[in-house]
Amino acid sequence: MLLVDHGSLLPEANILLEQTARSVRNHADGIYVAVEPAHMELAEPSVKIAFDRCVAAGARKVIVSLFFLSPGRHSQQDIPRLVSDAASHHPDVTWSMTDPLGSDPAITELLLRQARATP
Repeated sequence: MLLVDHGSLLPEANILLEQTARSVRNHADGIYVAVEPAHMELAEPSVKIAFDRCVAAGARKVIVSLFFLSPGRHSQQDIPRLVSDAASHHPDVTWSMTDPLGSDPAITELLLRQARATP
């Protein structure tokens, strides 16, 4: 699994994706041979580096999970292009991409839970 966000020039802003990848890895019960964070731009690891890490860990299929709320140019054009370029170096590996998170009903529940918990 490859978790992709936009990336930031501020290193502390990129830590959330690393923490999220670690959490997914810890809760995935070994379903994925790798769960790697990747930033579309502005920070490392890049999509290519993270894709290569997944393959090096033994992945034959890479699920690209978008850490974005809504669809847009990045999720519909830029990231698919970056993943396709990275995958071109691994012809025996397939990949697919999730929808952005905002389309998931769990986001509504999360927003309500946070609002209820806010004093």
